[in-house]
Amino acid sequence: MTKAEIVTEIANKTGIEKVAVQAVVESFMETVKGTMTSGENVYLRGFGSFIIKKRAEKTGRNISKNTTIIIPAHNIPAFKPAKTFVNEVKGHVK
Repeated sequence: MTKAEIVTEIANKTGIEKVAVQAVVESFMETVKGTMTSGENVYLRGFGSFIIKKRAEKTGRNISKNTTIIIPAHNIPAFKPAKTFVNEVKGHVK
């Protein structure tokens, strides 16, 4: 499902104009990105958490040049679904 499809679905279910729904969805995403960029996690009860995972420094290999490189420690964004979310998805096997 794309962002446009999400906007359409919410607009159809709520009766709110697509333009307003689009603004809310965009604002939500910007807020989540901004919060995570500042180093904080975002918790949505019953849905899941947008968390920051820390990756340790490690040694990697450039196989085309046959050399080793150091990959510095860094943070990556991740999503951890709530248990209720996971159980609902598990229950709907096709």
